[in-house]
Amino acid sequence: MLGSRSLPCQTSFRRPFAIRLHQPGKSNGYTRKSMIRTSSPIPLKKIQLVIFDLDGTLIDSERDLAAAVNAMLLNYGRKELPLQVIGTYIGDGAPMLIRRALGDPADREFLQEALNYFLAYYREHKLDSTYAYDGIKEALQRIKAADGAARKLAVLTNKPVRVSHDILVGLGLAGYFFQVYGGNSFETKKPDPLGANTLRREAGAAPEETVMVGDSQVDILTARNAGLWSVGVTYGFAPQTLEQVVPDVLVDTPAELGQVLTGTEA
Repeated sequence: MLGSRSLPCQTSFRRPFAIRLHQPGKSNGYTRKSMIRTSSPIPLKKIQLVIFDLDGTLIDSERDLAAAVNAMLLNYGRKELPLQVIGTYIGDGAPMLIRRALGDPADREFLQEALNYFLAYYREHKLDSTYAYDGIKEALQRIKAADGAARKLAVLTNKPVRVSHDILVGLGLAGYFFQVYGGNSFETKKPDPLGANTLRREAGAAPEETVMVGDSQVDILTARNAGLWSVGVTYGFAPQTLEQVVPDVLVDTPAELGQVLTGTEA
């Protein structure tokens, strides 16, 4: 049963390390078909709900997030951080992003003030450089309409919900999703299963009828904690973490994502 794969909720500070590329003839726990790696086949005909992460899965927002982090750092007399470093801090919500960027300071009031500055700056500059990954719109169209099913799509992100919704609207993606929840929508964030389970109930989908799609171990752990199927994408911000927590299926492009969740090639 899927529920038997659930693990306790986990989260941790991430640090960069070398990515080991999958080589033909080496399993890495997967069977290989084209560039799609399958650990556990997803029963597509049963899937009623697909939940997507946002940053690194649907959109590339790294430059705008980094610009907002560095604007905050400069405001408080700190040195800017390289894009590659800030990228390793993304994925666990804005408060954790700012905590990591500041080196985990003990002053709670300062942290909150810095977070507020970051959020205000980011709201104004959220779409300066952010874009939907090439092929994502086409993949979403295919996934939603697969086999003529009344399949529902949703977004569950650790980014604040208001700015998440505004970005989806600005990029023309909002219409694909029946619901969008963010890191401030509930008292807990991913990988806690509360958000995913709430979406399931709203969609009327059982755990075995639901797939979670994301670019990091946070998303795969969310799927495990909720007893869902999981698809990891390697084109996002944290592909190296998908070696630590292995998804049911791993893909390298949005086109492959559409193929995996429809059973047909574009």
